[in-house]
Amino acid sequence: MKMFVSKLRQLTHIMIALPNNFILLKYFNMELLKNKKRALTLWLSSFFLFLTEKVNAQGVDLPNPLNADDVPTLISYMVRSMLGISGAIALLMLVWGGITWMTSSGNADRVKKGRDTIVWAIFGLAAIFMSYAIINFVFEEALNV
Repeated sequence: MKMFVSKLRQLTHIMIALPNNFILLKYFNMELLKNKKRALTLWLSSFFLFLTEKVNAQGVDLPNPLNADDVPTLISYMVRSMLGISGAIALLMLVWGGITWMTSSGNADRVKKGRDTIVWAIFGLAAIFMSYAIINFVFEEALNV
């Protein structure tokens, strides 16, 4: 009887309800699961995963807000919006460097930090403008987007 109880403790019965109402019993060794929390998580996830039924719903036509009919046009819109966001961040860093420099009160470390922030923000803006020119050339001249 003890052996039966120990074997019974080692095996966990997990019922998985399939979409066609077929019940499948699986046995998992409790030695592998290590704790009851994992067993409960596995049981709940398998229960909800296999309980779903097919839904016959009507399709909805959604309007295209980007007016992008193909992938290169969509990529072009995404790249241009990312360039705009990075340009705005570079301008904010330029302003932050100016504020840091102006509020330094003669502290040499803060003056250097503000000046370095301004210099790197200007380098960032230059890189953004150059990348915009290259991307604009590639998308308009080469791909005709």
